Amino acid sequence: MSHLLIADDHPLFRAALRQAAADAVSGAQVSEADTLDAVLAALDDAPDTDLVLLDLHMPGNHGLAGLAAIRAQYPGVAVVVVSANDDPRVVRRALDHGAAGYLPKSAGLEELRDAIRAVLACEQWLPAALRGAVARTESTRADADLAARLASLSPQQFRVLTLVAQGLLNKQIADRLDVQERTVKAHLSAIFERLGVRNRTQAGVVLRELELSDPSRQLPDDPPS
Repeated sequence: MSHLLIADDHPLFRAALRQAAADAVSGAQVSEADTLDAVLAALDDAPDTDLVLLDLHMPGNHGLAGLAAIRAQYPGVAVVVVSANDDPRVVRRALDHGAAGYLPKSAGLEELRDAIRAVLACEQWLPAALRGAVARTESTRADADLAARLASLSPQQFRVLTLVAQGLLNKQIADRLDVQERTVKAHLSAIFERLGVRNRTQAGVVLRELELSDPSRQLPDDPPS
């Protein structure tokens, strides 16, 4: 039985994805989460999840950071990014950071079903309207380097990095992860070395390079006076 996790903070869109999943995969087990913390908790409870449909801008997720977190901590879980942003450069970045597919929120039910079926069959999926533009969009050297550096971190190191980026101190991180403070310090030394940074501030900046603006929350230009 396939296990899917729908990660989106909009109930109506979650309902559409749930319907598409039910149509695409007979008997699929479908769970839902509306924040990134809830996504990671759900994956802790069910690490054998086959597919996450991940909203780029749900609470707690800022651009590609959630994708990177899932790929680092649960490398066996496929992720399809779901977003209102259909900029080919953003799609290319998502693929470079490990997404198995990219699904615009404007997609109809048939496209939703096709995406789910394709990724569960271990295929990469993009909507037909974006394939040409994405194919013509080259990966940047900076993104390729960033993806490789983040991929070198262990799941626990990535958790530590995430908490460092949130401004937590070593003792707070140790309490959050239920480990000893010296363990956190050892993880930080490894993180600094693998990311090629010298301190906590620089490490946090690395993670913030994954942030993206949310087009659905951008204000329209003021009308002419």
